[in-house]
Amino acid sequence: MLTIGSIEVEAPFVQAAMAGYSDRPMRRLARRYGAILTISEANLDRLIIQPGRKRGRLLHVPEDDHPVFAQLIGADPDEVARAAVAMTDAGFDAIDINFGCPVRKILGRRRGGFLLSQPDAALAIVRGVFTAVGSTHPVTVKMRRGTDNSPEAAGKVFRILDGVFEIGVSAVTMHPRTVKQRYVGPSDWSFLARVKEHVGDRVILGSGDLFSADACLRMLRETGIDGVTIARGCIGNPWIFEECLALSRGDPLPPPPSIGRQREAIRGHWSDLLDEYGEDMAAKIMRKFGIKYSEHHPMARPVRDAFIAARRPRDIEQILDRWYDPDADWPPVKRRERHGDLIAAGAQP
Repeated sequence: MLTIGSIEVEAPFVQAAMAGYSDRPMRRLARRYGAILTISEANLDRLIIQPGRKRGRLLHVPEDDHPVFAQLIGADPDEVARAAVAMTDAGFDAIDINFGCPVRKILGRRRGGFLLSQPDAALAIVRGVFTAVGSTHPVTVKMRRGTDNSPEAAGKVFRILDGVFEIGVSAVTMHPRTVKQRYVGPSDWSFLARVKEHVGDRVILGSGDLFSADACLRMLRETGIDGVTIARGCIGNPWIFEECLALSRGDPLPPPPSIGRQREAIRGHWSDLLDEYGEDMAAKIMRKFGIKYSEHHPMARPVRDAFIAARRPRDIEQILDRWYDPDADWPPVKRRERHGDLIAAGAQP
């Protein structure tokens, strides 16, 4: 079980917030394959509080999209708080505040990971959001282990960590890379253990290098944290959630997804993208997901090339017909743990 404020779910495996990825179609896909709790893509506070084309889509929460947290990113406490009210009024179940984004554009505007260098400003944002919605909805925070590797940066992180729990947040997600690292190099799981030991019974979720179900279970065992948020490891790989559930029950790891199961997932995702965005935008979005889906195909390189070349809806349909025919004589599907690394079909990673 995983309990975050008033929200209780049956398993500690969460689809993470990912800018440009964790929209409604991706969250729906993750739920089909075992994700119970999902988090929206990072939403800039001003897109939520100001009129615009995107606002209506970002504030739409269908009945089948629960429980779902809305992640917010911003620099002004009042604006982030107003956005939090708008998102909880729209139906989001909790608010997650992003202090972890390492993208240069975000840092340059004093948002995301930049705020780890400014504890007073970060805590002011959390206090504003908690005052606005904390009495009715859980508030959580996403962080990294510092702006860099210096003791000073780590000290600021622990000051923010202690401060947000004093304010009343329900959980903190910690990515154990620095902002300076971005996504380069291994994440320091020992830092997660240090954080969990520091906060005791308070809820800590971890992320970083979770590209397989085995890695998710190992992070829980080795660090003592309460849950994991799966980010890049579930892009084009929704089956990771059902694999995590199987291992957590003590069951064998399910076999890698057959061509038929891959087609089923891609077809469902494609249909939801068409409903959400229309044909032109759906094809563009499907292309970037398709590159990741292709890693599971035994003919990964030509399938990847086909997705890269896709520009129109009929291109996606042709890929499904040509490369995902479940009755064709394909080589055995092999499990890919991360970044193209192959594991023998059916083997434990």
